[in-house]
Amino acid sequence: MTRFLLAIACAGMVSVSIPVQVDAGVIDRACRTSGRTAATPQMCRCIQSVAKDSLSRTDRRKAAKFFQDPHMAQEIRQSDRRSDEVFWLRYKAFGERARLACG
Repeated sequence: MTRFLLAIACAGMVSVSIPVQVDAGVIDRACRTSGRTAATPQMCRCIQSVAKDSLSRTDRRKAAKFFQDPHMAQEIRQSDRRSDEVFWLRYKAFGERARLACG
């Protein structure tokens, strides 16, 4: 289940309605409110820690929005905009780091 949560969170496919606030813990909060049983405080803190080391503050805010709007992740992934492509590469690398670090 832990791998499932991480894969879903990193792929932006978890759907919940949460307010996204601007600060360093947005990924942690989005994870904790995802409703997944594997979204333990420890797991969410780990993912947040990896995000803080892997993504800019702007990237973290954008990634946290995927929890609210999974379709946004799909739109960015398929976008023809260079900025979206570059973000998606960083996001995928973050997902792999989080998978390795958080289990």
